[in-house]
Formats: sequence, structure tokens, C-alpha cells
Amino acid sequence: MKSFFALPNDSTLKTLLVALLLCLVCSALISTAAVSLKPLQIANKDLDRKKNILEVTKLMQPGGDIAQLFKQIEPKIVNLATGEYVESIDPNQYDQRQAAKDPNQNLVIPPQRDLAKIKQRAKYATVYLVRQDNQIQYFVLPVHGYGLWSTLYGFLVLQGDANTVFGLQFYEHRETPGLGGEVDNPKWRKQWEGKLVYDPAGAPRIQLIKGSVGSNDPNKQFHVDGLSGATLTANGVTNMLQYWLGEDGFGPYLQKFKNKV
Repeated sequence: MKSFFALPNDSTLKTLLVALLLCLVCSALISTAAVSLKPLQIANKDLDRKKNILEVTKLMQPGGDIAQLFKQIEPKIVNLATGEYVESIDPNQYDQRQAAKDPNQNLVIPPQRDLAKIKQRAKYATVYLVRQDNQIQYFVLPVHGYGLWSTLYGFLVLQGDANTVFGLQFYEHRETPGLGGEVDNPKWRKQWEGKLVYDPAGAPRIQLIKGSVGSNDPNKQFHVDGLSGATLTANGVTNMLQYWLGEDGFGPYLQKFKNKV
């Protein structure tokens, strides 16, 4: 150390050693902060997910305790290939987004079937059920797909008939503010309420159109006003929903429910 401090301040060696020491100290501090804050980050992420689900199902109350309110909602794990519930997996511990990255838990989507442009998805998905008098009142389905600049993550809520939209809400995306970012606009989101997602043959028909839905539109029950100046984002939302409502997404699960009714 004496030799180090004896070096001139403009010494190249001393400058490099100081820079190296500073980097090591900063790295240690950042690593310590990241490790110590990770449990808090996970907890906040889980709380935000629950808040979004409560908001889109209109069960959120101003000043209400999110954990307490969320007890009204029943999470279940679904095998997307069969449409059956998977009772061996704890839905409170399952992370669908992480599973989509795991080769042992995901499914690579062939390009010709990848409407949502997500490349791969988890084999199992979490659905959230809201019951009333022991009957399913709402299905909350996690959906995601690529827009213009980013992958949009959100929740689609269907009424108990598994066909009528109750709500749609995105909680993560990086679309252009004022254009594709209008997916967050409450007025635009309200248009989804009451729309139908399947035609009588069971094919996904919900879609955004260019312009506004006219009163004379013969398919107005399936159509939602497009996003002005954001055609690619609008196409992304349509493709995302048609993928997740199709046979590669929640289609088998929702069809099994309908067959039992």
C-alpha cells in the first residue's frame, strides 16, 4: 500500500488501479442491492399482476387490500394441448413467462401457426376464475403477442358463456404513446365489452378493423374500432387474440367448458 500511495497522482499505474478498485466496489454494491431487493421485486410484481386482474374484472375497490380482494379469484393451471386442469402444479408458484423460456416446459410454435409472433409458449397456462353461486362468472385469460415495437402482455376476460368479452387490459408494452399506446385508453378498452370472440362454428372472429364499427356492419358483434395511425399494433392485437382463442391457445379449454354446460 505504501508503494501504491507513493506513486505520483498522474501515474498511469495508479490511475488504472484506482479505476479497478472503484469498479470492484461498485460491482459489489450493485450485486448486493440486486440480491437483497429481488424478493421485494418479486412481491411487487405479483401484487401488480393481482391488481391488474382485479381491475379488469372490476373487483378492485379504492383503498382495498389487494391480497384480501384477490381471494375472490381462483387461479388454475391448464394444459393448453388438452384443455384439462393440471392439479399437480401450484398456480401460486407457477410462472408462465419463465416456463415459456424453459425448453423442458415450452413449445416451439411453427412459423405458419405463430399468429401472435411469440415463437414459443409455455405448455401450461394460468387461468383465473371468478365464481358466483358456484358458477363461473368470468374467465380471466393471460394473453400476449407482438405489436409494433414490443410484446404486449394483458388479460382478456370472458363472461361465463366463454364467448362474450367482459374486458381487456394490457399491463406491459412499449407501443408508441398516442398511437399504439392507445391500447391503454379506457374509452377504447370499453368498446370491447359485449363483443363476441367466436362465431357459431367455434372459430375465433374477434378483430380490430380500420376505422370505426358502423351500425350496418353485419359482423359488428365481432369488430372493434381500430387504432388510428397504429395499424401494426392493431393487427398485433387481433392476431394475438385469435391465436390465444384458437386451438393452440385456450380454444380446447374453453370448448371443453362449453361441452359440459
